[in-house]
Amino acid sequence: MAKVSHRPARVLVVEDEDHIALALDFLLTREGYAHERIADGRGALAKIREMRPDLVLLDVMLPGLSGYEICAQLRQEPEMQAVKVLMMTASGSLAQRRRGQVNGADGFIAKPFALQDLRLEISRLLAGP
Repeated sequence: MAKVSHRPARVLVVEDEDHIALALDFLLTREGYAHERIADGRGALAKIREMRPDLVLLDVMLPGLSGYEICAQLRQEPEMQAVKVLMMTASGSLAQRRRGQVNGADGFIAKPFALQDLRLEISRLLAGP
């Protein structure tokens, strides 16, 4: 019987705050995901196109280009439709959640978040269509 090799899910972290990025690195490494980070909104779209991750953990407030703008542009590209986007923000207001959904986000989590909550949300997004 042939062995089936499964590649780990690829995750791109778009986060400009180092302490949050370190916590995300810890979680993603522990869970076995292949991941990279970019801290600037301007370079995020090019990095997403190059990496073609399964999931983008996308901060809303970024230098250069906001997470909302990145998500909206990503959703206009047919070849990027399969990329899941989990938006992260310091404010978990209903208005921000709606704005994220309107721009095509697949999920939304407020910072500070419990690592367990984030882990569950990542698993949910990577498991389904």
